[in-house]
Amino acid sequence: MVLCEFLARRMLSVKKIDLHLDLHSAQKNLLRAVAFFEFIKGTFVLLIGLCAVLLVHKNAWVIAESLLALLHISTDRHSAQLFLDFADRLTDASLWAAAELALAYSILRFVEAYGLWRQRTWAEWLAFVSGTLFFPLEIRGLMRGITLLRSVVFVANIGIVLYMWYLLRAGLQRRRKQQAETQPQSGNQSEGQNGK
Repeated sequence: MVLCEFLARRMLSVKKIDLHLDLHSAQKNLLRAVAFFEFIKGTFVLLIGLCAVLLVHKNAWVIAESLLALLHISTDRHSAQLFLDFADRLTDASLWAAAELALAYSILRFVEAYGLWRQRTWAEWLAFVSGTLFFPLEIRGLMRGITLLRSVVFVANIGIVLYMWYLLRAGLQRRRKQQAETQPQSGNQSEGQNGK
């Protein structure tokens, strides 16, 4: 009877450890997926910034018209005219500014991706704060026109911010629990030392 109880308790503790390891592994994998998503966003924006640098000292209108021809888009269309007008208004200063913003954004995303991949708390905070700060820009983009790309990025960023909030809250609760467990022990040790 005692042996059965011992084995049952042992099996329950092993299952609890396995469940904890599975949860930790799943959280690690999800954090790495978020890190990869952030890395992809940073790479995409960095490529856009590089394209802006390549357009410096070039006739952007001619390049835009060639791109429309390559994609078989008629220049008579309203959207094509808007694109050409935008290209005509580009200046070298605005292209450099766009490249600098793209570089800053990419560095932010690469640092965040590194920290999340390495499971750093500061990266969770960075992901939470930066994701929250970009919500108004993403909503504004959706209000200008709902596209599949904008929708996917917006929904993914909502998921990331909520997941970071969950991780930060879980970490805070874990630290409070550890602190509560260590305080009574340190109190008992000081009583033992006073009694000697």
